[in-house]
Amino acid sequence: MGRLRLGILASGRGSNLQALIDACADPAFPAEIALVLSNRPGAQAIARAQAVGLGTGIVPHEAFADRESHERAIDAALAGAGVELTCLAGYMRLLTPWFVERWRDRLLNIHPSLLPAFKGLDTHARALAAGVRFHGCTVHFVRPEMDEGPILAQAAVPVVPGDDAERLAARVLAAEHRIYPLAVRLIAEGRARVAGERVAIEAPAPAPEGLLNPAA
Repeated sequence: MGRLRLGILASGRGSNLQALIDACADPAFPAEIALVLSNRPGAQAIARAQAVGLGTGIVPHEAFADRESHERAIDAALAGAGVELTCLAGYMRLLTPWFVERWRDRLLNIHPSLLPAFKGLDTHARALAAGVRFHGCTVHFVRPEMDEGPILAQAAVPVVPGDDAERLAARVLAAEHRIYPLAVRLIAEGRARVAGERVAIEAPAPAPEGLLNPAA
């Protein structure tokens, strides 16, 4: 069986794209990046992709009359590259229901919180303000509502004394770089599937021990 063909949508620096590039560089990884698209011509993500010879494209949203026509152009590019799974990696556009349904259960997003907590923006500052002891990130299948959809993978990081939003964000970002390739692997290996509005994982690893913060 061939490797799962990924399409990446990115608007910015592309650090999660880089994590996927690094994972796909391993011939044993069950997925490959077929195309990287951005709505911003100067996105660093495009430079990262071009540096390793990946196919790229710019689809500037300003060139289209509305969101759906912009997304139809994106959809055509993804289809032309034979993309089977699309991953949002810092894509700073809300997607229309048309696109989400077109790619239903084949569209992933990574969000910097432990969903369903802290949907939307400024998640790290909001987590600190709420006084939580753990924060983290979530990979989920996309639904039309913002930051909604079946949860595929999550990673938790502790909130430590003296944290500010920047330090906490860096800790969460390192976790993002670990779980996005893991989530893609689960799909590519056929171990994750959407059942209703939950994700079923086949052959799970032993459950990790619970975490405590503070530890004592």
